[in-house]
Amino acid sequence: MFRLWGKEFKDNKMLRDTVICDDSDDTRTHKIFNALDAICYEFDLSKPIWLDATVQEFKRHDKARFYQDNFVDSIDFDYLEIHVIEE
Repeated sequence: MFRLWGKEFKDNKMLRDTVICDDSDDTRTHKIFNALDAICYEFDLSKPIWLDATVQEFKRHDKARFYQDNFVDSIDFDYLEIHVIEE
C-alpha cells in the first residue's frame, strides 16, 4: 500500500492534513502525482508546479514543500508539504 500525507502550514502550525492511500498497480511516480491531485482537490487548491529544487528535495527525503513560488494562484498558507509515509 502506498500512502502520501499532505499538510498545510501557516506560522509553523498545521492547518489541516489528509492521508491518501493508493493500492493500484501504477508506478510510484503515477501514485505520487495522483495522490497530490487528490490532496489538491480535497484542499481546493490549484496543482503546484514541481520546481527543480522541489524534485531534488523529494528525491532525497521522500518529502517536499510547495511554497507560493510553486503555485500559479495565491495561497493563504505558508506551504503545502507532502510526505511518503508508506510504500
